[in-house]
Amino acid sequence: MRRLRLAAIPALVLLTVGLNSAGALADASPRGYDSIPQPLPGNLPSWGFEATSTNEFGNQITFGGPAEVDHFSSVVVTMSSWGCENGRWYTFNCSTTPGSTFTEPITLNLYNPPAPASDLPGTLITSVTQTFSIPFRPSADNVNCTGANLGKWFDQGSKTCFNGLANNVTFDLGGKVKLPESIVFGIAYNTSTSGYSPYGVTTSCFLSPGGCGYDSLNVALSTDPTDLRAGSDPNTGTVFQFNHNPGFYCDLGAHGVDVFRLDSPGPGGGCWSQGAPNTLPAYIPSVRFKG
Repeated sequence: MRRLRLAAIPALVLLTVGLNSAGALADASPRGYDSIPQPLPGNLPSWGFEATSTNEFGNQITFGGPAEVDHFSSVVVTMSSWGCENGRWYTFNCSTTPGSTFTEPITLNLYNPPAPASDLPGTLITSVTQTFSIPFRPSADNVNCTGANLGKWFDQGSKTCFNGLANNVTFDLGGKVKLPESIVFGIAYNTSTSGYSPYGVTTSCFLSPGGCGYDSLNVALSTDPTDLRAGSDPNTGTVFQFNHNPGFYCDLGAHGVDVFRLDSPGPGGGCWSQGAPNTLPAYIPSVRFKG
């Protein structure tokens, strides 16, 4: 079984410099789930939908804390924006007016846990779609970011060069939604050629010098156990995803393609681990469930 070669995918180069290494292990109280690094660094490793033919991406999680506290009002998801107002990150000429944004509808799906021996999520509990203003990444700083870092932006706080910009979006669940002890969540949005309803390649932004911001929008990844402060992940080294390309599943599509499922089941299937499969540390989506 291969390990997932995240760094080989152009739009989701995994930056390790600047990650919070002082995080605590999962906290049993309060009830909830929190895998967002604190403080949030300038950028995080990430998974790009356009680059990887992804329609939906998420994880199975188990909430920590007392079982009687089972209602949640919002979910925070960390995104990584590599898009530029003008120019491209990969041509080293990114130019962005400070504060510039693009809008993108993003959907959060919450499912019941899989049935025993199933690789598929259970029934849908709720689905929320909101349109967010996503910041373009800052302009290239070719004074502080040179050589291998050419074209990246410079984070003054950490004195680090980054390709993408980490930013949080918050889904309002419309009141207190009751959730079981364990759930599967999925994040879905459209790009030019990926998503459940791709925008296509004739849009004005696709033909513009800077391209479409959503084509360079990724779901940010944090690390279990370093960044996991509340809750746990029952399937070490795995995520859930819907992908059109079998090569982006850990099992090369053996358990199905074009379906939102566990990636991937069985011994050795957890190639989201940073070392040997199904071991810690491992990459997980950066999210927080708030009561």
